[in-house]
Amino acid sequence: MTKGKIGVQMMMLKNKVEEIGAYETMKKLHELGFGAVEVSQIPMTEENVAELKRASEDFDIKIAALSAGLEPMLPGAPGETLSNDFDKIVKDCKTLNCNFIRIGMLPLNIMGDKDEIMAFIERAEAMAERLKEHGIELYYHTHHIEFQKYDGEFLLDLMKNNTKTLGFELDVHWIQRAGVNPVEFVKEYKGRISLLHLKDYRIGQLDVHEDDLKDMAKFFTKFTNLIEFAEVGEGNLNIPAIMEAGLESGAQYFLIEQDDTYGVDPFDCLETSAKNLRELGYSDWF
Repeated sequence: MTKGKIGVQMMMLKNKVEEIGAYETMKKLHELGFGAVEVSQIPMTEENVAELKRASEDFDIKIAALSAGLEPMLPGAPGETLSNDFDKIVKDCKTLNCNFIRIGMLPLNIMGDKDEIMAFIERAEAMAERLKEHGIELYYHTHHIEFQKYDGEFLLDLMKNNTKTLGFELDVHWIQRAGVNPVEFVKEYKGRISLLHLKDYRIGQLDVHEDDLKDMAKFFTKFTNLIEFAEVGEGNLNIPAIMEAGLESGAQYFLIEQDDTYGVDPFDCLETSAKNLRELGYSDWF
């Protein structure tokens, strides 16, 4: 049977990298049975790159993708970008034997402006062409904001239809949050999605106190904000159907991510996700 590779989006482990270092963090992932990671929100210092490389080799963990902004998240914001640090980022990819770079999100100052966003995507497509010459694919990670409609068409579809080389890292939680069926939508992106984010979607516990009932605005703020990022298999998404649709559409890496772990140790969350995925029959995807 054809299979994908289940991995971890390391954004949820950035504090662990700060505490115990990149090598020990990767060692712990190895102990949990993971064999692939996507590196995000971890400073790509010389030391971290070297430690990621050493851990990748020692524990046979594939560095599936690195993260880099096309441009700063806000004008003048710090951090490496493909526009300013192209050679360094390509070098890191080569060092880590990685063939994918993903843009985490739109610059914050252009969100909501269709023309600015389409101009950004045009620049991303040009960068994707440039990276292709180095054997690297550029991907754009989606949230819910790309499901705004313009003349009846999703912004994300406009992005896809106006690009050929740029790939899309679809995130099934955010697709669900946008009110769209993740299983069906993933199928529409066949051939453009080597990377897929596995993230479940649950309705949290409504925690109402007497004070909340004295202030209806307070109550309804809690009531309408119950959506949570869940461990895979702990929420309401049809995970087997998503895995199947992803595979059918060309996804190679299925990366577990949880934006908020609500006070639970992220390693414990990852252990829960891994256990559930194994129980669903995906042991040989690890």
